[in-house]
Amino acid sequence: MKILIILNEPAYGNERTYNGMRLAVSLAKDDGIDLRVFLMGDAVTAARTAQKTPDGYYNLERMLKGLVHRGIAVGACGTCMDARGMVDDPLAEPVRRGTLAELTEWTIWADKVVTF
Repeated sequence: MKILIILNEPAYGNERTYNGMRLAVSLAKDDGIDLRVFLMGDAVTAARTAQKTPDGYYNLERMLKGLVHRGIAVGACGTCMDARGMVDDPLAEPVRRGTLAELTEWTIWADKVVTF
């Protein structure tokens, strides 16, 4: 099954992006799932590098790196990054700058789309 998860909420401040990432990590462990994750709106901040969170607190950069390590494609909306002044910000490796056209292709590809 092909699943696309679209995250829209800020990296920190509420737990929607965190919960979406938790679902993505859980789905990534299933060999029968082909998964992709796309960050839009304020969720693009989850891909910033050098996140420093308190001990015992979740870290979205690490969670994203774990997904990518499992071969999961992760894109971050370039327009959303620009709007938040992230023009030259490095992204957590290898999250890549994406486009609405790419999100459109991924949406058509997916059997299921889940948004947070």
